Order: sequence, then structure tokens, then C-alpha cells
Amino acid sequence: MRSSVAVREQRRVLCVFPAYTPSFGTFQHAYRLIGDVRAFMPPQGLLLIAAYLPPSWPVRFVDENLQRATDADVAWADVVMVSGMHIQGPQIRDIQTRAHAAGKVTVLGGPSVSGAPELYPGFDYIHIGEIGDATDELIARLDASVALPPSQVRLVTSERVALDQFPIPAYDLIPLAHYLIGSLQFSSGCPYRCEFCDIPGLYGRQPRLKTPQQLTAELDAMLAQPGYPGVIYFVDDNFIGNKKAARDMLVHLVRWQQERSYPVDFACEATLNLAKQTEILALMKQAGFVTVFVGIETPEADALRNMKKDQNLMVPLLESIQTLNNYGLEVTAGMIIGLDTDTDATERNVIDFIDTSNIPILTLNILQALPKTPLWDRLARAGRLVDDPRLESNVKFLRPHDEVVESWRRCIAHAYAPERLFERFRHQIDATYVNRFVPPPKGKLTIPNLKRGATLAYNVATKVGWRSDYRAAFWKAARPAIRRGQIDALLGMGFVGHHLIHFTREALQGRQNASFYSARSQTADLVPAVS
Repeated sequence: MRSSVAVREQRRVLCVFPAYTPSFGTFQHAYRLIGDVRAFMPPQGLLLIAAYLPPSWPVRFVDENLQRATDADVAWADVVMVSGMHIQGPQIRDIQTRAHAAGKVTVLGGPSVSGAPELYPGFDYIHIGEIGDATDELIARLDASVALPPSQVRLVTSERVALDQFPIPAYDLIPLAHYLIGSLQFSSGCPYRCEFCDIPGLYGRQPRLKTPQQLTAELDAMLAQPGYPGVIYFVDDNFIGNKKAARDMLVHLVRWQQERSYPVDFACEATLNLAKQTEILALMKQAGFVTVFVGIETPEADALRNMKKDQNLMVPLLESIQTLNNYGLEVTAGMIIGLDTDTDATERNVIDFIDTSNIPILTLNILQALPKTPLWDRLARAGRLVDDPRLESNVKFLRPHDEVVESWRRCIAHAYAPERLFERFRHQIDATYVNRFVPPPKGKLTIPNLKRGATLAYNVATKVGWRSDYRAAFWKAARPAIRRGQIDALLGMGFVGHHLIHFTREALQGRQNASFYSARSQTADLVPAVS
């Protein structure tokens, strides 16, 4: 559905999505290996807003991860709309500055402003909360006038549009071929109360759902574009937040894949107790799921209890990972350094877990406190929130700041030493990849896919397998994959490994931040921090 607001004027809307700060999980170092890929994932939320606007309003969409909005783009617009996460704060404010320099009215919505509206005083309109009555009020106000208001207008959603009434995101406004993976949303919200997570505060604890028919219609809209991504990521906060709904939806997803000869693979994020849901896991395997991101956070049980993440204790960690691998799911793990429960033994425990679990991709982050989280509230009461662009975190740790950072550096240096990284990938060949459902090749035999695959194969062979200083470690893992005929796995190892190794080297040199959420200024004078 679109907005029901009856508009009289035509307003030209420029939607601008800010660039991401590089991280372990965005793979930007490896884009050049594919050729036409220039960004990680389409911005689902802003594409939804673009689709919800009145049909008489022309919309131009710019993702600054692909290209910068030009002066001509801004000059064309009556309104500049922006959305983003906390990590994109500097880029969000830069877009607002450029729009105001051209005299354009600016609007900001999305998770960052919804969690911390005080961070964005320069925007003319701020939209707090999800799409709903505040969105309709915004449209009515812009229809009445696009003059800059005398002071900031704050619009807060009290009645949300139900997910099963969401329009198909405006995929037609972006070139999907330039994204590494596609994005798809089935549910919103998570029933758990992990202390560091802002999802329950932003979206609620009762998951809300789209219909399976909506999902397949969105998938068909993606496939209508040439060169659509070969992997589609469910951006749900927790894929099994509603287990029955996930199970029922997967039946439809399997049928959709079968009818189209499996044109794509799927990935998602879920809590680790997914390992207990064998019926769901069987359907995920049949539907072509290949990866699941899991918030492991820490291997220390007391720390998990302290952060209210008891769901990770329902099944032993290593047993859960093995179960997911048995269904063909390669696990990507999120982990946190700098918890209040960390001790002198924590670093060793993390390293041992990395080696024992054989998880190839780990996003090792230093703890950050996000607004709208119990962690933020607790640290604020204790006077332990800090705002210093020289520091890697806004948390005053119980251990010295520099000691926490050095521990993080040693962990990533260990995890992403090429020989260890590719050895963990080699383990996946026997433990995970052999367990995947093998679909008929017809669905993926498209000209864009063949071209992309040929480009990736050439670049992995030359830039990773020949010219890199880690080629011996790569080939040690690649040979078993070749013997098993796991060519996709071979190319994936080269692609992902290339990024992780280069990003780690930059991080160890201080050229990348220690967390996806870190606000440390790369231009700040990096003097030793005061603990």
C-alpha cells in the first residue's frame, strides 16, 4: 500500500542513503574481485519509504555507497530525505549540510534518529519510529509547504503500518547488480532482552510479520532486474523470533525456489537456539539457506547471563554450531570484547573458542553502548558513558581502555592470520559445505551470473592465488574444495578471505575502528587514552 494522504502538489523527493563506515562485515576490499559490485546491501528501510510516498511525487534515489548525490540531484529536489544508523551519523549530517546549502528542506528518519533524536538538530523534520501516522503527517506537511520551518519539527509514530500492509520496496530505483547481496524483511522485533541490543526498544518484543505472499512478490521484483544478487539476506532482527511463522513461511519459500529452479541462495541472522529447531533447519536447508549470523558474543557463560543472553546457554555453544553446520549452514559469529565480566582469562577464552569452533567469519567488536538499550541506561546511571573522538568506545570500561583495545587487536590478529583463517575455511569443506542442498543448476545459469562468476574466478586465481602473500594458505584450503567439486566454496573463500585479511591489517595499523559502531575519528590526534 501507499500513503492514503490526498496530495494537491507535486513534490520532487531525493532519497539519499549515507555511506557506511568500513567494517569486517561489509567486504568492501573484495568488491573489485567481482567487478560490478560496489556496495554491500540495498537500504531496505529508505526503499520502503520511497515506495510509500504518493505516486504523483517523483522520487530519485541515491545510495552514497554507490555514488555521491550530485549538486544536480539536490538542485532537482524539493525535499531531501535521509535515513541511517548511528555509525553513519557523520555522513548523515554531511548530507543535511549539503542540502541546506542549496536551500532544500531536509527530513531524517530511521533507527539512529529514532534512538537519539538529539544527535541531529540540523534537520528540518525528524521522523521518530516506524512508518505510520507520523509518515502521513509528514507527507501532508510537505504537500502544504516545502519552505524551511522556523524550527525543527518532530513527528513521532504512534500507529504503525502493519508489516502485511507494507508496499514492495522501490527496488526499481536502484541497480541491484551493483550490490553484493540482496535484502528482504519478513519480521520486525525480537522477544529477547539482550542488554546491549536496541532492537526491542526500537521495534518491540512481539515480532510483527509480512505474509509469505509479500515475500515472494518482493523476490519476483528483484528477479525482474538483470544481474540481481545471488544471495538474499533476511534482515529480520531474529529470523526465529516467531518460530511457527518462520516454519510456515519456509514452506512457501521452498515452493518458490522449486518453481524457479533455485535462482538465489538465502542467509539470515538468528539467535543460537535455532539449533534446537530441527524442523525449521530442515526447511531452511531445502530452501537454500547457506549462512546464518549468530550473536555468540562471548564463550563465557557468566558473561552471557550478565548480558541477559540466556538463550545462548540452552544448548552448548560448540554443539549448537555443529548442528547448524550439519544442516549446511555456515555460521558467522558476532563477538564482543570489553564486557564488564571480562577478566585476564577472557582473551585466551575467546581465542580458544575461535580455534575450536572453526567459524571462519567473526565480527569481533569492542563494546559500544547504543541509545535505547538497557546497557546505555545502566552506564548512564553509573556515569560510565564517555564522548571522546580519540577513543574506540563510548563506554568507560572496568579495565583500562588501552588494555581492552590491545586485547581486541591480539584477538583479530590471531583470528585473521591467513593460515588460521583458511584452515577454518578448510574445516567447512568437510563439516558444512557437503551438507548443503544441491539445487538444479538451471536457475543460476544466467548471463550476468556466468559473467560475474568468470570475473570472480579470474581475480581470485590471480590476485589471491598468485599475487598475494597469503597464497600458500589459500591453496592449502582450496585443493580439498577442488577435489570435492566445491567451486562456489572455493571462490567464496578467496573473496571473503581477501577482505578479512586486508581489513585486519588496516585495523592493526589503526586505520580502521574497533567496532562497527565506533565513533572514533580517523582524523583525530590519537594520543594515548586516559583510562
